Amino acid sequence: LLCVFDYQELELLMCGLPNINVQDWKINTTYRGAYAAKRAGHPVVSWFWEVMNEFSEEQRARFLQFSTGTSRVPVQGFGALQGNDGNIKLFTIDSVEMNVSVFPKAHTCFNRIELPLYENKAQLKKYILQALQLESVGFNQE
Repeated sequence: LLCVFDYQELELLMCGLPNINVQDWKINTTYRGAYAAKRAGHPVVSWFWEVMNEFSEEQRARFLQFSTGTSRVPVQGFGALQGNDGNIKLFTIDSVEMNVSVFPKAHTCFNRIELPLYENKAQLKKYILQALQLESVGFNQE
Protein backbone atom coordinates (compact mmCIF):
# COMPACT_ATOMS: atom_id res chain seq x y z
CA LEU A 1 0.00 0.00 0.00
CA LEU A 2 2.86 2.44 0.76
CA CYS A 3 4.23 2.06 -2.77
CA VAL A 4 1.23 4.03 -4.02
CA PHE A 5 2.52 7.21 -2.35
CA ASP A 6 5.69 9.21 -2.91
CA TYR A 7 7.52 10.55 0.15
CA GLN A 8 5.77 13.93 -0.07
CA GLU A 9 2.30 12.41 -0.21
CA LEU A 10 3.22 10.03 2.60
CA GLU A 11 4.31 12.94 4.82
CA LEU A 12 1.00 14.71 4.23
CA LEU A 13 -0.93 11.48 4.81
CA MET A 14 0.90 10.61 8.04
CA CYS A 15 1.12 14.13 9.50
CA GLY A 16 -2.00 15.71 8.07
CA LEU A 17 -2.28 19.19 6.69
CA PRO A 18 -0.53 21.87 8.73
CA ASN A 19 -2.18 25.18 9.52
CA ILE A 20 0.16 27.57 7.73
CA ASN A 21 0.00 31.15 8.97
CA VAL A 22 0.79 33.16 5.82
CA GLN A 23 1.24 36.38 7.81
CA ASP A 24 3.88 34.75 10.05
CA TRP A 25 5.53 33.30 6.94
CA LYS A 26 5.61 36.74 5.29
CA ILE A 27 7.03 38.48 8.40
CA ASN A 28 9.80 35.87 8.69
CA THR A 29 10.93 35.98 5.05
CA THR A 30 14.07 37.56 3.68
CA TYR A 31 14.54 38.82 0.13
CA ARG A 32 17.47 38.78 -2.26
CA GLY A 33 18.31 39.97 -5.75
CA ALA A 34 15.80 42.27 -7.42
CA TYR A 35 13.43 41.74 -4.48
CA ALA A 36 15.86 42.95 -1.78
CA ALA A 37 15.14 46.68 -2.00
CA LYS A 38 11.33 46.67 -2.10
CA ARG A 39 10.86 43.36 -0.23
CA ALA A 40 7.12 42.57 0.07
CA GLY A 41 6.43 45.80 -1.84
CA HIS A 42 7.90 44.43 -5.07
CA PRO A 43 5.03 43.58 -7.45
CA VAL A 44 6.15 39.95 -7.96
CA VAL A 45 6.53 39.40 -4.21
CA SER A 46 3.17 41.05 -3.56
CA TRP A 47 1.54 38.70 -6.10
CA PHE A 48 3.33 35.76 -4.47
CA TRP A 49 1.81 36.53 -1.05
CA GLU A 50 -1.62 37.10 -2.62
CA VAL A 51 -1.38 33.67 -4.26
CA MET A 52 -0.28 32.03 -1.00
CA ASN A 53 -3.33 33.55 0.71
CA GLU A 54 -5.59 32.27 -2.11
CA PHE A 55 -4.18 28.75 -2.00
CA SER A 56 -5.90 25.99 -0.06
CA GLU A 57 -4.12 24.55 3.00
CA GLU A 58 -3.02 21.60 0.85
CA GLN A 59 -1.56 23.85 -1.85
CA ARG A 60 0.30 25.93 0.76
CA ALA A 61 1.62 22.74 2.36
CA ARG A 62 2.77 21.43 -1.01
CA PHE A 63 4.50 24.71 -1.84
CA LEU A 64 6.21 24.76 1.56
CA GLN A 65 7.28 21.15 0.97
CA PHE A 66 8.55 22.07 -2.50
CA SER A 67 10.60 25.01 -1.20
CA THR A 68 11.86 23.73 2.17
CA GLY A 69 11.68 19.94 1.90
CA THR A 70 8.92 19.62 4.52
CA SER A 71 5.29 20.59 4.80
CA ARG A 72 5.63 21.21 8.54
CA VAL A 73 6.15 24.55 10.23
CA PRO A 74 8.15 24.62 13.50
CA VAL A 75 6.01 24.94 16.64
CA GLN A 76 7.56 28.40 17.20
CA GLY A 77 6.52 29.48 13.68
CA PHE A 78 8.48 30.48 10.62
CA GLY A 79 10.99 32.46 12.67
CA ALA A 80 12.38 29.11 13.85
CA LEU A 81 12.69 27.50 10.40
CA GLN A 82 15.94 25.54 10.23
CA GLY A 83 18.30 24.82 7.39
CA ASN A 84 20.06 21.53 6.71
CA ASP A 85 22.75 22.38 9.29
CA GLY A 86 20.25 22.83 12.14
CA ASN A 87 20.73 26.61 12.33
CA ILE A 88 17.90 29.08 11.87
CA LYS A 89 17.53 29.72 8.14
CA LEU A 90 14.59 31.96 7.33
CA PHE A 91 12.56 31.39 4.19
CA THR A 92 14.15 33.44 1.41
CA ILE A 93 12.77 34.63 -1.92
CA ASP A 94 15.43 35.36 -4.54
CA SER A 95 14.88 36.71 -8.04
CA VAL A 96 15.83 35.11 -11.32
CA GLU A 97 15.33 36.38 -14.86
CA MET A 98 12.57 34.79 -16.93
CA ASN A 99 15.08 33.89 -19.66
CA VAL A 100 16.88 31.68 -17.12
CA SER A 101 13.78 29.85 -15.90
CA VAL A 102 10.01 30.32 -15.98
CA PHE A 103 9.51 27.91 -13.09
CA PRO A 104 10.33 28.66 -9.46
CA LYS A 105 13.41 26.77 -8.32
CA ALA A 106 13.84 25.45 -4.80
CA HIS A 107 17.00 25.22 -2.72
CA THR A 108 15.49 23.10 0.04
CA CYS A 109 18.62 22.92 2.23
CA PHE A 110 18.58 26.71 2.50
CA ASN A 111 14.78 27.30 2.61
CA ARG A 112 15.21 29.46 -0.47
CA ILE A 113 13.16 29.80 -3.62
CA GLU A 114 14.22 31.50 -6.83
CA LEU A 115 11.12 33.24 -8.08
CA PRO A 116 11.28 34.50 -11.67
CA LEU A 117 10.45 38.12 -12.43
CA TYR A 118 6.95 37.38 -13.69
CA GLU A 119 5.00 39.92 -15.72
CA ASN A 120 1.70 39.40 -13.89
CA LYS A 121 0.01 37.51 -11.08
CA ALA A 122 -1.70 35.00 -13.40
CA GLN A 123 1.67 34.01 -14.85
CA LEU A 124 3.17 33.58 -11.37
CA LYS A 125 0.28 31.41 -10.19
CA LYS A 126 0.33 29.32 -13.38
CA TYR A 127 4.01 28.42 -13.10
CA ILE A 128 3.89 27.79 -9.35
CA LEU A 129 0.97 25.40 -9.80
CA GLN A 130 2.72 23.66 -12.70
CA ALA A 131 5.90 23.28 -10.64
CA LEU A 132 3.91 21.73 -7.79
CA GLN A 133 2.08 19.42 -10.16
CA LEU A 134 5.30 18.31 -11.83
CA GLU A 135 7.08 18.02 -8.48
CA SER A 136 10.10 19.68 -10.06
CA VAL A 137 12.35 20.17 -7.06
CA GLY A 138 15.72 21.70 -7.87
CA PHE A 139 18.99 20.84 -6.17
CA ASN A 140 22.09 22.97 -6.54
CA GLN A 141 25.45 23.00 -4.85
CA GLU A 142 26.38 26.21 -3.11
